[in-house]
Amino acid sequence: MNEKPKILLHSCCGPCSTAVVIQLAQDYQVTVFFYNPNIGPREEYLLRLENQKKFLKEYDPDGTKGIGFIEGDYDDERFYEAVRGLAEEKEGGARCIECFRLRLSRTAELAAELGFDLFTTTLTVSPHKNAELINAIGEELAQACGVPWLNSNFKKKDGYLRSIRLSKEYGLYRQNYCGCIFSMNDIK
Repeated sequence: MNEKPKILLHSCCGPCSTAVVIQLAQDYQVTVFFYNPNIGPREEYLLRLENQKKFLKEYDPDGTKGIGFIEGDYDDERFYEAVRGLAEEKEGGARCIECFRLRLSRTAELAAELGFDLFTTTLTVSPHKNAELINAIGEELAQACGVPWLNSNFKKKDGYLRSIRLSKEYGLYRQNYCGCIFSMNDIK
């Protein structure tokens, strides 16, 4: 029997991970990596972490699907250092690029450390995120760490709409801002 390739999936939150985990689990042995030092305030981080764990537990209650989970460090100072001078940037601008790079760099490092076959992120499920840009960063980091990047645009084929439906089905909290305190200013 051939084993499925092992993929490390960076997850920004439980709701975004729903459709992505279910899709990837068909072809890969998935481990979710919740690494989001950008989320603020800390109470929001903990709420999103709790909902990530809730989804995984309810999706795979007996562990037969083999979905792994790794919680990254919550080092918000690392995030603030990465985006220093970019607080006034609009959502989707230079601040977001540095945030993507920070989170995906750590994902790439961990994928290499733990011997994963490839890595990717849930970030491309959002209609507010530039999949082409995220994939370019992922490819760059793959070259640096030696672990292939799974190029993706999970919002396609109704991936985003499916994540909304699944979030409701699993009773998950859906946030109304990207995550960092700077994006809170964009809430309308």
